[in-house]
Amino acid sequence: MSNIQTNPVPRRNLELVLLFIALVVSIGANWMVGIANQNQIDQKFIAQGAVLAGCALVVHVVLRIWAKYADPFILPVVVTLNGLGLAMIHRVDNAINTDAASSQLMYTGVAMSAAVITLWAIRDHRILRRGTYIFLAASVLLLLLPLIPGVGMEINGSRIWIAVGPFTFQPGEIAKITLALFFAGYLSSNRDLILLAGRKIGPLQFPRFRDMGPMLIAWAVSIGVLVFQRDLGSSVLFFGLFMAMIYVATGRISWIVIGLGLVAVAGVFAVNFMNHVQLRVDAWINAFDPEIYNRQYGSSRQIVQGLFGLGTGGMTGTGLGEGSPRLVPLANSDMIVAVLGEELGLIGISAIIMLFVILVSRGIRAALGTRDGFGKLLATGLSFTLALQCFVVIGGVTRLIPLTGLTTPFMSAGGSALLSNWIIVALLLLVSHNARRPVTTSGPLTADEALRVKEFNQRSALDATPEPEPVRTNSSKDKTTQAAASSSKNNSGSKPATEGGKA
Repeated sequence: MSNIQTNPVPRRNLELVLLFIALVVSIGANWMVGIANQNQIDQKFIAQGAVLAGCALVVHVVLRIWAKYADPFILPVVVTLNGLGLAMIHRVDNAINTDAASSQLMYTGVAMSAAVITLWAIRDHRILRRGTYIFLAASVLLLLLPLIPGVGMEINGSRIWIAVGPFTFQPGEIAKITLALFFAGYLSSNRDLILLAGRKIGPLQFPRFRDMGPMLIAWAVSIGVLVFQRDLGSSVLFFGLFMAMIYVATGRISWIVIGLGLVAVAGVFAVNFMNHVQLRVDAWINAFDPEIYNRQYGSSRQIVQGLFGLGTGGMTGTGLGEGSPRLVPLANSDMIVAVLGEELGLIGISAIIMLFVILVSRGIRAALGTRDGFGKLLATGLSFTLALQCFVVIGGVTRLIPLTGLTTPFMSAGGSALLSNWIIVALLLLVSHNARRPVTTSGPLTADEALRVKEFNQRSALDATPEPEPVRTNSSKDKTTQAAASSSKNNSGSKPATEGGKA
């Protein structure tokens, strides 16, 4: 029997065309940086272009083989962001005489290789649901590693790093992925329990207190990261991730209200009792105060110089290679958005923001299209992680909120963040592939499909409500009972007539 299938188009050729455009934009930006540097093209330009193009084409070929129905827009958007980040880091190197671009190029190759391994090893995102509590244990271990004496190390006041030979690594970047996997597995399996009604206050239906355990645990983990690791950005990211995923799982505004209440409590505690948070808030509110601008620790110089850079760029920017990134502290990592705004202007930075909007929206689209609850929650959580990072970083640079120390995804210098973000991209591609691939409605099942059907039937058997068993009766007894009932009916029917005659 032939299989009856829907016929979605793989659209890998469209991805290849968009990938070519992404590489032209990325390599062109790097070429302009080289031209601005004493009108010469150095070897970095050739190496960066070759590595970026080669790795991007490898990922494209892997998608053609193992995930040919994946979203065709995600990979070109990410390659564009990564390429522009490499070009700007190269630009900052020329200004301050460093060589961070070479390290970032190596990290790019490693991160894209990790994405390829993820696509090859997993194939179907639903198998990750089996390791829900393994991911929880891995998250705890990753968050504790920087606190272990001799393993963790403190940089710029935050204890979020570990030493791996000559390199440093930030385990919290991988922890955001394992936490998203745990939250997706737990919430998809326990959604019915969490949805049990509690007290209703006005239009809001609040959960029972006993069902608030997961949110309280997530809140405690975020507070622990803030207190012990002194990392405001990761603390905000972890709790924001859980709030977004539990809202998607339940659809109840009451969870957001409870979460915001917990955030307010934590904020009041941090501002009043934690020195590093006090310094960040003070530098945010009083950024132009000369005393705060010139102090050694917790200075607002980073914020002020970033704002001046954005103002200098104006609408169209000064042009690549024509700005002054040397005036901005941490120009190639925390403040790379300010440098981009100076040299590309409002138009350029708006285009970059739109690329992030496209990336997040395609992740949400994959979540809407997939047919399993775990995949919906996973894709939503990972997409929200990227969106929240962009909001926090750009909000900090523009002085909308305090600086938190988070870096711009795919663009800032740093290997840990780049590695984790490319793994997130690979998972989003897998979810979108499973959402768009043809659905077999007839014909023999493959081994993977048979396993999924068996797991679904087992879950359905556990969730099903048992129906009452029918009562078996003896046929001869039924006949006797019917006869007796008929005789009684006849007798009762003649008695009122007799009484009526007497009357």
